[in-house]
Amino acid sequence: MLNEALRLIRTYHDLTQSQLGLELGVSNSYLSEIEAGKKTPSLDLLNKYSHRFNLPVSSLLFFSEALDKSKKADRLRVNVAKKVLSLLKWVDSKR
Repeated sequence: MLNEALRLIRTYHDLTQSQLGLELGVSNSYLSEIEAGKKTPSLDLLNKYSHRFNLPVSSLLFFSEALDKSKKADRLRVNVAKKVLSLLKWVDSKR
């Protein structure tokens, strides 16, 4: 889910992967792999997203699925994050 959230943040701000890559100091192919879910973003990269888009890193990590899924609170968080992503996808489709 984190990969999809990062993609939606980028597209909401009308940036291409190349444009954002230049701003964050990474290649557009690396961003492509992250957005496709093939690579996991580093904390350093999440900090760069945080500064670029004025978002707390904790808001980005909300969409991370790699937590203890046996805990009820983590399962609930993942389900809420999925709903939020669905809403963001809907908003993106209306643009």
